[in-house]
Amino acid sequence: SSIEGKRGMPNPRPPYPAYRGLWGKPTLINNVETLANVPVIMLRGADWFRSFGTANSAGTKTFALAGKIKNTGLVEVPMGTSLRDIIFTIGGGVPGKRKFKAVQTGGPSGGCIPESLLDLKVDFDSLGEAGSMMGSGGMIVMDDRTCMVEVARYYLQFLAGESCGKCVPCREGIRSLLDILERICNGEGCLEDLDLLEDIGETVKTAALCALGRTAPNPVLSTIKYFRDEYLEHIVNHRCPAGVCKELSEFYIDAEMCNGCGLCAKNCPVDAVQGEKKQPHVIDNSKCIKCGECINDCQFLAVKVR
Repeated sequence: SSIEGKRGMPNPRPPYPAYRGLWGKPTLINNVETLANVPVIMLRGADWFRSFGTANSAGTKTFALAGKIKNTGLVEVPMGTSLRDIIFTIGGGVPGKRKFKAVQTGGPSGGCIPESLLDLKVDFDSLGEAGSMMGSGGMIVMDDRTCMVEVARYYLQFLAGESCGKCVPCREGIRSLLDILERICNGEGCLEDLDLLEDIGETVKTAALCALGRTAPNPVLSTIKYFRDEYLEHIVNHRCPAGVCKELSEFYIDAEMCNGCGLCAKNCPVDAVQGEKKQPHVIDNSKCIKCGECINDCQFLAVKVR
């Protein structure tokens, strides 16, 4: 519907469903989780509901735990529960010998929160201050095999496709952010790109018309804030520490840590891993396609990236 009023004057009422929705009438829009809370609040009262959670974020919240975590699925916790309790007590932590690196909350437009903030209390205010958001209740856990630059690029690629294109800040801003991130992942970035990413990101947050545009820069701004060293590795040293960006990765096997189990050689799709059983193996980089299967399969953390 048009936001123009009579005689071409702007309509002071925005075209949201609460003003003009189904059949041109004000329409109530809520998600299933909100509607599910209504019956129990009606039965037990608002004070009972407020007994859970924090002062500004009452009740409980359901999160979809996914990613590099032992126990995936839906979990319902009181607002104010720490990220550490959700990820490690309920979720069981990161599987294998890998280390926790970050967690992204709020869906594709959410920010990435580092290990140093694991004791953050999960509520609307705290997540916002950390550069993320509650959003759709998604919670994706990442381990040390995750490239944070690639994570930002991945989500910006999705958000670029989701933009309706109505406003220039969102349409052009997200695309510009994505182009810069793709250059960095391909080893073509420069130091000026970091300032440019931050400038464009802040502009999109301020000037975009809808919530998608205003939150879209979160993956970029949060990863630069908490994982700036990883961006610098890509730009200055032309290296992806996680071994994800193929143009910037080279795998090798640490002979002192390899016990010759042969699992990496068995699962290599191009037979690039060579070595005798119970002897240290080596990777033939002339054959290696940098798929990362060897580093994912090694239970002794002998496969490394340089």
